[in-house]
Amino acid sequence: MQVSIACTEQNLRSRSSEDRLCGPRPGPGGGNGGPARAALVPRPPAPAGALRESTGRSTGMKYRNLGKSGLRVSCLGLGTWVTFGSQISDETAEDVLTIAYEHGINLFDTAEVYAAGKAERTLGNILKHKGWRRSSYVITTKIFWGGQAETERGLSRKHIIEGLRGSLERLQLEYVDIVFANRSDPNSPMEEIVRAMTYVINQGLALYWGTSRWGAAEIMEAYSMARQFNLIPPVCEQVEHHLFQREKVEMQLPELYHKIGVGSVTWSPLACGLITSKYDGRLPDTCRASIKGYQWLKDKVQSEDGKKQQAKAMDLLPIAHQLGCTVAQLAIAWCLRSEGVSSVLLGVSSEEQLMEHLGSLQVLSQLTPQMVMEIDGLLGNKSHSKK
Repeated sequence: MQVSIACTEQNLRSRSSEDRLCGPRPGPGGGNGGPARAALVPRPPAPAGALRESTGRSTGMKYRNLGKSGLRVSCLGLGTWVTFGSQISDETAEDVLTIAYEHGINLFDTAEVYAAGKAERTLGNILKHKGWRRSSYVITTKIFWGGQAETERGLSRKHIIEGLRGSLERLQLEYVDIVFANRSDPNSPMEEIVRAMTYVINQGLALYWGTSRWGAAEIMEAYSMARQFNLIPPVCEQVEHHLFQREKVEMQLPELYHKIGVGSVTWSPLACGLITSKYDGRLPDTCRASIKGYQWLKDKVQSEDGKKQQAKAMDLLPIAHQLGCTVAQLAIAWCLRSEGVSSVLLGVSSEEQLMEHLGSLQVLSQLTPQMVMEIDGLLGNKSHSKK
């Protein structure tokens, strides 16, 4: 029997923690047509829509719910795009992953398309070698581009199931915690996509599913389809978000978060390195823009818009100096403060870079509303409602 994990908007906003966990309270004599049961001591109800953030005692890492699901994820996650199986050696990848885990990061993200599957293999080999408890970390992968054949890409039932099984084989895992649809697919009916995602969850191949680079209307359609047919809806959207890419996270996703509980896992908080001083009018041999196959990033860095964005990022230096941090740390902390963001994925190529980015957690606690307004004034691109 398929069981929907979705809650209606009314449930999300008005039901207490006890109601959600224990079901309706019986009336006198058992009520609700069921047997009487012992009285429960109710918890104080949380404010409507509020989900508690916690901090790891030994690491200082902050943990948040994935959307309004019960899954707790570190507010900083580690991505493998470009780096694992490509830009960095397997030894460096293991060092980075180990430091991330030891500092409280429990969310590791990959995809079947990253380095043509090598990223998943590298991640799987490291996890097997480290021998960490499977229950102590969260693995996410994304399905869409799996191979050259017509049936090896897209979101057909066939590719969702076969693609995920291929990912699990490369990861050497029995299941992933979250499987993402890595973009929308106009060639696959929404009902087929939602049914396939429900199937892989019911088969134990994944625990949750989410979307990546979907429009708000498409996410709502998937949710509505799940509610109509008692299927499992998506719990989060994976979305690009940084100082120069704001509108979706600020204007569209908060409404989905409040109405249907869909959270955000964001990526590219440094705009592929534009929000740093690494380019500074040149292309270092070790940067992503110099890697074969990333001509689009090289073009972006060298474009007029890219140069303007780099200059804007440097305008933030006085605020960063005031906080005693780098512009990169400030930019990541700025992403973390956005409503509905469950986790921000980091893409790092060295231990030093990872340690720098972890420092954004200290910056987050110092980032006042006044500073956010000052940043908005410098950037001049704050999103505004079109109503």
